[in-house]
Amino acid sequence: MLVTKPYDRDRAVQYAERWAFDRNPLFANFSGIGGDCTNFISQSVYAGSCQMNFTPEFGWYYMSSSDRTASWTGVEFFYNFMVANEGVGPYASEVGAGELDVGDVIQLGRRDGSFYHTLLVVGEENGMYLVAAHSDDAFNRRLDTYNYARIRFLHIEGVRIEVADRRDCFENLINGISL
Repeated sequence: MLVTKPYDRDRAVQYAERWAFDRNPLFANFSGIGGDCTNFISQSVYAGSCQMNFTPEFGWYYMSSSDRTASWTGVEFFYNFMVANEGVGPYASEVGAGELDVGDVIQLGRRDGSFYHTLLVVGEENGMYLVAAHSDDAFNRRLDTYNYARIRFLHIEGVRIEVADRRDCFENLINGISL
């Protein structure tokens, strides 16, 4: 049975602060081979959720550079997983510009409609989001210092986890079938 737990925004931001200008040795560094931005944001979101989704191909997980889903490191795949996830792990909805909290995600895009960069919201200053990122390493960088043609905002709604279905226990117990 799936239940929802809160996403720990403070842990996501703490993680981003710790690793914004360094690389966690538990993860490969994709700088120079496509960029490390979504990998870093996935790490930060994982720090706030502590739940991966191990569904082959369409899940969201990282075990090694050769055992991971495209959604862990790919901008569009990350977006698709977060907004469509109905299974375990974090899930998000696309919202308007003023509806983000710390720990939420911003993606930057081109005029042609493609998106190329993923950022984590770590604060706000005078109505402007402050973000953390890899590839062009940053923490507390103002969003208005980036050049982009399109932008989208992802609010992490929560985290789903799998728990044992207690109703099965009750039904079996009350009917004298098993403990």
